[in-house]
Amino acid sequence: MTSTVNSPTARLNANFLEEYNSEESIRKYTRHTAGHGISYLLDHDYGRIYFECIQTYILKSRLSRGLRLWEFGCGGGMNLLHLVSALERRGIPVECACGTDFSETLIAAAKSEAASYLLPEQAKKVQFVVARNESLVEDSSRGLGISKDDLLGSFDLVFGVNTIRYCHRLNNVEKCVQDIRGLLREGGVCINIDMNRDFPAFRSRLREWRTKREEKATLLPTLDEYARPFAASGFEILSKRNFCWIPHSAGIGLTTMMRTLTPALNTMVQNRAMRSLVISRKIKCISR
Repeated sequence: MTSTVNSPTARLNANFLEEYNSEESIRKYTRHTAGHGISYLLDHDYGRIYFECIQTYILKSRLSRGLRLWEFGCGGGMNLLHLVSALERRGIPVECACGTDFSETLIAAAKSEAASYLLPEQAKKVQFVVARNESLVEDSSRGLGISKDDLLGSFDLVFGVNTIRYCHRLNNVEKCVQDIRGLLREGGVCINIDMNRDFPAFRSRLREWRTKREEKATLLPTLDEYARPFAASGFEILSKRNFCWIPHSAGIGLTTMMRTLTPALNTMVQNRAMRSLVISRKIKCISR
């Protein structure tokens, strides 16, 4: 029998635990130290996507009563906290927001960020809990002290940034997508933003990695591969495209330069942009 101790999956899990439970991960995935690039994107490229989806696809009745939001693989909570604050500044109420990540270190940082970033009445609506992407419902139910029935079918928007690719690498993306579908109400929307394997810098780095370890452990899915599990699980694919030329860690100078170049780059080589975007909507399953 072949031992699995040194398998690509086992090593990848070990790397996750080491990288995402470190002090460096807090600096990389929290607001004050993450970089100017991600701050810009939350207000612009990413922010536009979130608001366009909310205003276009989510029922007006939900907008008036209060949105229910969920971010999986939330890291230090930057995306979720920014969205909650931005929605309420625009007069769109939030009923509740939940952020999940497998890293206890990052979830603790996210809780601290919420207390310092949000107004007290906003912070009361936000919860962060340790939960793995492949078992969102079960882990979150246990961590939040809420029954699975109370979680299922109750969220308007579920989103993840730079996290779904790990599910592809670990061969559990179908479990993650099934739980996302379970969390969403009918008509609810899921937004996935992750690395584009055709971005030239990523391709050169992958070639370097593949000389040192197995290809599966460094896999970046194609745009179609990002979308496929959602389509297979009964989601309607609303949009899939490549976008964004600004790294999360970019300083002010690089952010300004890439922002200026973005229109030309989109015209010439949009399929080489840094990120892949898949927007999908939960629709009622039709019995066959």
